[in-house]
Amino acid sequence: MKTILVATIASCALLSSVAAQENAQASATFVNMSGEQNGKATLTATADGILIEIEVTGLPSGQWVAFHIHETGTCNAQTGHESAGGHFNPKNAEHGYMAANGPHAGDMPNQYVGSDGTLHAQVFNTMVTLDDGETAVRGKALMIHGGPDDYKSQPSGDAGNRQACAVIE
Repeated sequence: MKTILVATIASCALLSSVAAQENAQASATFVNMSGEQNGKATLTATADGILIEIEVTGLPSGQWVAFHIHETGTCNAQTGHESAGGHFNPKNAEHGYMAANGPHAGDMPNQYVGSDGTLHAQVFNTMVTLDDGETAVRGKALMIHGGPDDYKSQPSGDAGNRQACAVIE
């Protein structure tokens, strides 16, 4: 009877740990090309990836823009946010949904910016985790570019200048 009770307690503890990981959250504050705060993101871990909810202002209005996860958690406006490095790519894949050996884990669909220059979006990325293993994104950066990703050009989709950057904390 003791063995069954110990096994049951261990199973409950494991399930509780998994549930806690699935509900873990991170936040990120976007800064624009001038280094001023212009938005926020909330990332929520799930069993199958992460849900990213974003709101960013001051973007090119009425157009599609690229949205990626970049490899380095540094957003230096003085370098045009080049400090964030390239796309997060732990599996050394090609860039883009249309690439034969792609996409990068940090590749995500283009997002539409409203006529007021504000982007509101919810994006689900199944290729990453929040905190677990080589695909963990906490400490990386979210990036919004000035134009759409063409989903095929190497190494980053010909998406234009980096408009807004946020470190995932």
